[in-house]
This record gives sequence, structure tokens and C-alpha cells, in this order.
Amino acid sequence: MAGRTGRDVSGEDLEAGAAMKAALFDLDGTLINSERRSLAMWAMLLDSHGVAHDDVVLRGFMGRRGRDVLAERAHLFPGKRISDLITEVFSFQDHPDLPDIVPVPGAADLVRRVSAYGSPVAVVTSASRDWAEERLAQVGIRDLIRTVVSAEDVTVGKPDPEGFLLAAARFLLDPAHCVVFEDSIAGITAAKAAGMACVGVATTHAGTELTEADLVVADLTGVEWPPLTSK
Repeated sequence: MAGRTGRDVSGEDLEAGAAMKAALFDLDGTLINSERRSLAMWAMLLDSHGVAHDDVVLRGFMGRRGRDVLAERAHLFPGKRISDLITEVFSFQDHPDLPDIVPVPGAADLVRRVSAYGSPVAVVTSASRDWAEERLAQVGIRDLIRTVVSAEDVTVGKPDPEGFLLAAARFLLDPAHCVVFEDSIAGITAAKAAGMACVGVATTHAGTELTEADLVVADLTGVEWPPLTSK
């Protein structure tokens, strides 16, 4: 579905209370604070292969499928298969120095409010299905998620809109009737390319970096459903 787009949805649509029928949530950085952990794991991988890196290099992994980023940087790992590098980075997940994973404030409550309102909820993540299932169960909201679109379900990851369009298709909804909650620039770009309204969650980026979103919030505490306040 690369390159497919829907109708552009502006902040004015949110202000007017457009017919928002479904909520599509990113996972890492949006529902759970896990990006620091993920970046630490990518740093370990780069260190193990003698690849120099800084914050800019590491932030390039944020919100995207690791395999896509590694494919773009294959020259840094001569003779290495991407599948082997993915296996290696996951071997670090039990390292004792990694930051803990905690829910984003207000995340579980918002998912419960959306579900109680009667709107379907999806998670569209660049992570693996196993990771998503475990984390959603940990937060206590797995039973409220109607569908999960994971890294395995798409041919092209964020910033391509394929994952969000797939979620809308599963709900049999026009993309313009979906609201995306995203913390990453790649994810927000994907949401807007899908023709969806987007709430930027400033947990991993400064709010000033999320200007493509229709609305920017510090976390999900007190966010209304349907969202009625534009930026």
C-alpha cells in the first residue's frame, strides 16, 4: 500500500467534532514508555559492531521497524544479515541496565474510555506481535484492543501509511473517521499520509517537533474521546 493516501484531516475537523469512529494507537512511546529501553538496545547493537553513533543516529530508529532502518544502513554491517542483527538486538532485552517499561500516564484510562464509548480500538505498531501482545497484557488493556497491526503485518513500515490503512480496512471504516495517537515523527507522517487526524504525544519528542499533528499533548491524561480540541 505504499504511497496510498486518504483525505487530509485538519485540526479544524477535530474542533468541529468530525465523525471520529475509531482510535488507532501506536504502542512504544504512546501507550508505554519504552523508547529509552529500545534506543539502549540499538546502542548495544551498534557498539557490538563498532559502529559510531550519537543521539541523531539512535533517534532514526524511533517509531520505525528495525529491519527497515537496518536495511537503509546495511553498509554499516558488512557481511551481516538483517535477520541476524534483529536476533542480536533482541538478545539484549534482559540486560540488567535497561530502563524499566511503564505505561504512559493516562494511556490505559483513555483506551478504556474509547472502548466504553463504543468506538473500536486498534494498535498499529512497528514492533513485533509478540512484544505488542505482552505489553498490552501488562498494561491490562489487551481485551479492549479490537485488532493489532504489527511489524509482521505490513510490507512497508512507518512513515508509510500501510499499517494505519490496514487497521481502518479491518474496521471497514473510511480513514477520515479514524484518529491516530502517535509519539514519533515517522508515525505522525504515516497517519497524515493515511488521511487521518492525529494526536501527537510528546513523550519522546518535544512538542515543537510534532507540528504535523493536529493536536499535541504531553501525555494521555485527560484526553477526551472523541478529541474536540485542535492545536
